[in-house]
Amino acid sequence: MQRNTRFITLIFLFALMLVAPALGNPNGPPWDNGGKDIVDTGCTCHGGGAPSTEVVVSISNVPRAYNLSETYEMTITLQHASNEIGGFVIYDYGTGTFTAGEGSKVMSEEPGALSQSEPGNDWVIQWTAPAEDVGPANFQLVGNAVNGNGNFDEGDKWNILTFTISEPGATEIATTEDVSVRTISVGDYDALFVAEEDPEALEAERQEAIADDFFTNGNLYYWATLSLIIVAAVIQGEFYERKFGGGPPHLDKSLAIPQGLRRGAIAAGLALLFAYLVDDGQPWGYALVAGMLTLWAVYGVYRTIVQARAPKQYTDLV
Repeated sequence: MQRNTRFITLIFLFALMLVAPALGNPNGPPWDNGGKDIVDTGCTCHGGGAPSTEVVVSISNVPRAYNLSETYEMTITLQHASNEIGGFVIYDYGTGTFTAGEGSKVMSEEPGALSQSEPGNDWVIQWTAPAEDVGPANFQLVGNAVNGNGNFDEGDKWNILTFTISEPGATEIATTEDVSVRTISVGDYDALFVAEEDPEALEAERQEAIADDFFTNGNLYYWATLSLIIVAAVIQGEFYERKFGGGPPHLDKSLAIPQGLRRGAIAAGLALLFAYLVDDGQPWGYALVAGMLTLWAVYGVYRTIVQARAPKQYTDLV
């Protein structure tokens, strides 16, 4: 029984060793990352091992140049389209002294660096400048926005921000505005505004587009169809009149001439309108309606000429 217990314990420990690399580091990352400092390599276990511009890493209230022994309170912020919390590591390569704030801690492996003590955001930390002028202070800040599932996976995204605080007296700015401190960021702000497509909203938009199209073009389709029906009816009437009615009735020239002029003027105006619509690139329906009406007016001119040439028929003879 004791032997079985030992065997089960060994199996459990082996499984735990396999699972451990897949778990996150909510209490702060290790300083050593495969033989290199994590501030130089980044959080390579997360997000496919490469930095991502989807994460905007920012630090605010950063002085342009430090004053000797002065303490500055800075805020580290992570921004991502969906991941709201994460962690960080910041290091000044031993230039000054960091003081941890709420949610952050001094790293045991590198006392000169800070990391998160628990997943969060908007960490307020303090940095005290050196007591003597040691030249520019170089900083490396790694921010990791995680999806909160406790695993190293593609849903975690990280980025690296490198910045410098100049030595005392290095920046002389002639302005009345307070530009002694600044906010420094890295990342793509546009990536923060990725809107998820709602299927219901897309369907509602499609239905609205159909309704707008019907409202805009409904009358056009109706009049275009009606004009085609009228032209077809006129042609059919002409055919039956010639075949079964003995041809068109006679129209006296005293009436035919003014009627032909009126119909000709209407036909010419409609033809000009049709040509304008085609040349101006107007919707095809407008050109179709104008074209059908032009044909109808031309037919009216033709009808007037045919009636004027038709022989007189005396129907009131005894």
